[in-house]
Amino acid sequence: MTEQAEGSLLIVDDNPGVIRSLHLFLKSRFSMVMTTTDPGRLPEILNGSMPDVILLDMNFTAGESNGKEGLKWLNRILSIDPDVSVVFMTAYGGIDLAVRAIREGAVDFVLKPWDNQKLFSTLLSALALRRSRQKIKDLSMKQSVLKSDLDREFQYLSGNSPPMQAIKLAISKVARTDANVLITGENGTGKELVARDVHRKSSRSSEVFLSIDLSAISESLFESELFGHTRGAFTDARKDRTGKFQAASGGTLFLDEIGNLSLPLQSKLLTVLQNREIVPVGSNTPIPIDIRLICASNKNMDQMLRDDLFRMDLYFRINTIQLEIPPLRDRGEDITELAMHFMQLHSRKYDKPGLKFTASALDLIRNYDWPGNVRELKHSVEKAVILSDSNIVDPELLGLRRREKLVQDHTGDRTMENYEKEIIARILKKHSGNISRTAAELKLSRQTLYRKIQKYGL
Repeated sequence: MTEQAEGSLLIVDDNPGVIRSLHLFLKSRFSMVMTTTDPGRLPEILNGSMPDVILLDMNFTAGESNGKEGLKWLNRILSIDPDVSVVFMTAYGGIDLAVRAIREGAVDFVLKPWDNQKLFSTLLSALALRRSRQKIKDLSMKQSVLKSDLDREFQYLSGNSPPMQAIKLAISKVARTDANVLITGENGTGKELVARDVHRKSSRSSEVFLSIDLSAISESLFESELFGHTRGAFTDARKDRTGKFQAASGGTLFLDEIGNLSLPLQSKLLTVLQNREIVPVGSNTPIPIDIRLICASNKNMDQMLRDDLFRMDLYFRINTIQLEIPPLRDRGEDITELAMHFMQLHSRKYDKPGLKFTASALDLIRNYDWPGNVRELKHSVEKAVILSDSNIVDPELLGLRRREKLVQDHTGDRTMENYEKEIIARILKKHSGNISRTAAELKLSRQTLYRKIQKYGL
C-alpha cells in the first residue's frame, strides 16, 4: 500500500522529462501535485493556491550551474509565503551551495539523479516542518486575537429572583447541547454574562470563548475581522491574520448586537454558518470551523423580521433556543444583592475597605427604575466608591436623585408603576391590543410586555 502525505506539492523544473517522472512517482503520494516548467509562473500559482512543499530546480538557463536562479526564486517564494517548505533539486551539487540555500530559507537539498525513497522521505520531512510552522503561526495569531479578551473582567451570573432562576434553569439545559442560542434583552441586562455561563457549563468549557461586538465592526472590515485575510489581500494587509471564526474554532463564538448587521453582511454570515467553513480575504482555500454559536441582540427581532430588516433563514439558523434576559427592574430582590456585590468589587479595586451603603442609599437603589439595567447599577456604584471620602456611601454619591425627581415631576403623585401601567394600557388601546406593535412602540420585547401585562392585570 502506497503511503500518502496529506499535503500539496508543487514541482518546478525546466526539464519536461524530469517533471513527468516526478509526477508519476509522487501523484499518489500527495493529496495534490502541481507542476510547471516555467518559474516565471510561480507568483501566479502561489497567489492562487499555496502549496505546502515546493520542489524547486536550482538552474533554469542552459549552461548555468551556480544556482543563482534557484536562490532568486527562493527569495521570491518566501516573500509570498515565509512558511512554505522549499526543497532544492539540482544535478550540480556542492557543500557551499547547499549551505547557502539552507541559510537563505530552503529546508533541504536533493541531488539528481534521485533515489525515490530518499526523495519521498525528504519531502515528508519538509511537509512536517510546514505543518509545525503553521501550528506555531496559528497559535501565535490566536493568542493575539484573544489577548484583549483574556484580561477583561467578568463575574459569574448573579441573582436568585424568580426570573433569574428561570434563566439559570434554561442555561443548565441548553448548555449540555451544542444548539445555537439567541439571547435577547435590553441594553445592560448581562447578555454576555449569560453567554459565558452557557459556555462555562458546556462540553467546550476548556476551549476558548470569543466575544465580538458586531456594532463596532465596519462593513468594509467585516470579512477581514471575522474570516481573516492573507498577506497582501488589500493595501494595509502586511501579514496574514486569523479571523475570529478560526480563532474560536473548537470553542464558543459570541456575536453581540447581531441585529445591527446589514442584509448583505447577514447573507455572508449565513453562508459561513451553512457551510461550516470560512475563506480568508485574498485566499481561495476554505478553512473548516467548529464553533458553538451564541448571538445576542437588544433589538425587537420579531419587528425586524416583519420589516424585512433581518433574514428569516438566518434568524432560524441562530435561534435554535432563545433566552430573554429580564430587565433589572423586574428582578426585585436581585438589585440589593448586585449593589452589594459591586460595592465589594470596587472597594477592593480602589483600596477602600469597609465601605457601606446608608439605609437611604439602599432605599434609593431598590426604588430606582434602572433604565440602564445592571450596567448602570455597576457604574453608579463604582462612581460612588471613587467619590467617597468616608466609609459610607449616601444617595448623593450615587447621582440618582435628580433622575428620580424628574420622574416624580413628570408623574405627579403617582408611583412609577402606576405611570407605567397607564402608558402600557394607552399604547395597547391605540394598537387595538396588538402585542407586537405595542412592544415595538414601547421599545420592549414581546416577552417583557407580556410580563408587564400580566403584572398589571391589563
